[in-house]
Amino acid sequence: MTNAVEEFSGKISLLSKWVASIGLLLMTAVIVVQVFSRYVLNDSPVWAEQAALLLMIWYVFIAAAAGVREGFHIRIAVIAESLPEGPRRWVRLLTHLLVLLFGIAMAVFGAQLAAATWEHVIPTLGLSRGLAYVPISISGVLIVGFSAEQLFADLRSKEVVPLWN
Repeated sequence: MTNAVEEFSGKISLLSKWVASIGLLLMTAVIVVQVFSRYVLNDSPVWAEQAALLLMIWYVFIAAAAGVREGFHIRIAVIAESLPEGPRRWVRLLTHLLVLLFGIAMAVFGAQLAAATWEHVIPTLGLSRGLAYVPISISGVLIVGFSAEQLFADLRSKEVVPLWN
C-alpha cells in the first residue's frame, strides 16, 4: 500500500472522527436545551428529541466507520489470537473481507432505505426522514474503504497504523 493511500485514508478517518465529535457536541447541546427548557421554563421544545436522535444516528455511524480503520471498534480477537500464526492470518483476512462485504451491504441498503423514505417528513423538524438513513450508506462506503485498506495491508504483512497511536 502506498503512503499516499495511507495518508488519504488517515485524513478521511480524522475527518470522520471530527464530524462524529461535532455531532456528539451538538447533540449534547440540544439535550441541555431540552432539559433546561423542561425543568426551568416548564416548556420543552418539540424539536429537541428528534434533533438529538438524528444527530446521534449520524455521529454513531460515522464514528463506527472510523473505528474500522483505527481499530477502536468492538471485535472478538480471542479466537484469532489463540491460533498459530498461519491460521491467525487467514482468520484476520477473512474478518476483513466479511467487514468489507458488510460495508457494501450497508452502502447499498442504506441508500435504498434513504431513497424509500425521502418523501416522508419528520414533523417536528420539517426534514426528510431519509436523512436518518443517509449515514448508514456513507458509513458503509467508508467501511468498504477502510476494510480494503486493512485487507491489503494484511496481505502484505503490514499493519495500518492508527492515528491515535
